[in-house]
Amino acid sequence: MNSKNGASTVLDTLGRLESEAIHIFREVAGEFDRPVILFSGGKDSTLLLHLAIKAFYPAPVPFPLLHVDTGHNFDEVIEFRDRVVAQHGLRLEVAKVQDWIDDGRLEERPDGTRNPLQTVPLLDSITQHKFDAVFGGGRRDEERARAKERIFSLRTAFGQWDPKRQRPELWNLYNGRHRAGEHVRVFPLSNWTELDVWNYIEREGIELPDIYYSHQRDVFLRDGMWLAEGPWGTVRDGETLLRKTVRYRTVGDGSCTGAVESDAADIHAVIAEVAASRLTERGATRADDRLSEAAMEDRKREGYF
Repeated sequence: MNSKNGASTVLDTLGRLESEAIHIFREVAGEFDRPVILFSGGKDSTLLLHLAIKAFYPAPVPFPLLHVDTGHNFDEVIEFRDRVVAQHGLRLEVAKVQDWIDDGRLEERPDGTRNPLQTVPLLDSITQHKFDAVFGGGRRDEERARAKERIFSLRTAFGQWDPKRQRPELWNLYNGRHRAGEHVRVFPLSNWTELDVWNYIEREGIELPDIYYSHQRDVFLRDGMWLAEGPWGTVRDGETLLRKTVRYRTVGDGSCTGAVESDAADIHAVIAEVAASRLTERGATRADDRLSEAAMEDRKREGYF
């Protein structure tokens, strides 16, 4: 590989990140009894699953998958999620926020978004299945609260995160000790950037839902973000539905996940676009992170992803 154009450096970086993630998966398999992988069908959780498959190949992935389904997901992502699960013969547990609303354990928010409502179903599912390690696709470059979280992130018996209880992580030494009832969130992608993710997806030929690439969609502008219509709501007074060429940088609850105007129809164009961006994908497209300066940290302290 010609190092003058930087290609070998990129590959070396991806190789190191891949090795670190695979080591983390195997470390968890050796330390914990009942791990689970959070899998929504988004790009980060799809990458996470790809790395888990690599970590244990030719044996099957020894962990089930868990998706906390808000009921406000994009159809393309749910179809992709189910197809990937069937393709690899995996076990998927789905915790539907609607079930918690129906039996009175949760109430709909006035703004209609269900993203903050995921915490209770997540913690209830962890307790029900007695999961002691929960893999997530969070990355430190996404948001300030995630930037200071450890790869092995201890959660209390109530599922809460206390930044003051974080443990030192020296080199590749991880401490998974926890009391009965506690669990550990594990983030193998902590040291990846959005650009690393896309470069690796290109290198490995990983399939993603189509909405990560440019397409035509009816959207409306609200609070500086292009939102789509759906079961979560439609235009308000003063808003106009427009046909735009857009793509999604991140995928979450449709009520608070915005699209970006983009002509990036293939992975090479997406990589070029991400490389030129000066905003993280969450900073550019997630309304739930704009509630306050500490919105993500507040949710994580309550037990959020």
